[in-house]
Amino acid sequence: MKDRKKFKPCNFCADKVDDIDFKDTIKLKRYLTERGKIIPRRITGNCAFHQRKVSTAVKKARENALIPYIFEG
Repeated sequence: MKDRKKFKPCNFCADKVDDIDFKDTIKLKRYLTERGKIIPRRITGNCAFHQRKVSTAVKKARENALIPYIFEG
């Protein structure tokens, strides 16, 4: 029998958040790896709607130089 992972509820849906601000870099960095890549939905537990919002917010923050494209190690 295969072990099933427990369902992770979407953090944004639980808090009833509709819009994700690209200027809130502290919250956005939670959804980035140490190399600067966006963490996939199956790991973060976000729903598809909020994962799209997170990715567009991260891209907009990168474009406005609030978050670097690549974190140097």
